[in-house]
Amino acid sequence: MTTTPSTSTVEEGPDTPATRGRARKYTQVLAVIYQAAIEVFASEGLAGASTQAIADKAGLSKPQLHYYIESKEALYRQVLQDIINDWIGVFGFSDEAFGPRKVLSDLIRRKMVFSFEHPLRSRIFTAEMMRGAPVLKAMMGTSKQRTDQAAAVIQNWINQGLMDPVDPMLFLFHLWAVTQFYADHATQVAFFRNVAESDEKDRRYLIEEVTEFLLKGAGVK
Repeated sequence: MTTTPSTSTVEEGPDTPATRGRARKYTQVLAVIYQAAIEVFASEGLAGASTQAIADKAGLSKPQLHYYIESKEALYRQVLQDIINDWIGVFGFSDEAFGPRKVLSDLIRRKMVFSFEHPLRSRIFTAEMMRGAPVLKAMMGTSKQRTDQAAAVIQNWINQGLMDPVDPMLFLFHLWAVTQFYADHATQVAFFRNVAESDEKDRRYLIEEVTEFLLKGAGVK
């Protein structure tokens, strides 16, 4: 005799409205936890952060939080890895043949937009570096390789007479330092300039000024 599957069997299948709904819920909660972790890590650092603080920020109990994450340290490593991955994309040089003015202008713009839109993530990175990068150092192999490649591109431009004979690696450090300032000190910048931190017109002005300053300093033709 043929039997009809029970309702629970249908709902618990691999691709049913119920299972899809739970998957969406799981993803949504993870996103909330991730954002809460960024806020807590940015304000307290790894040592000062606690899973209780992350749970409170996410609107969860501590046991609920630990259903979704392994540990505070694992969550911190994931945040750092995501920052590194994003910055690799931000830092990627476009076609070398376009020349230093276009390629470096695009890089400066992307870096500053990232700083404007993700200041907390930028501050987490900076704080980790100021501690000697105990967690991040092991993750930076690809970043080191991409930076060496960028320095080689800059040296090629110098050899072609398209830039002054600057130290390529130090120029990249200067570029990072200036653009990073607008993430780590956004409140200070807005206060002294008497503007809102989210003022889009002022952000465009800052990008233009920083770009011209850095390109002129490197003698970009």
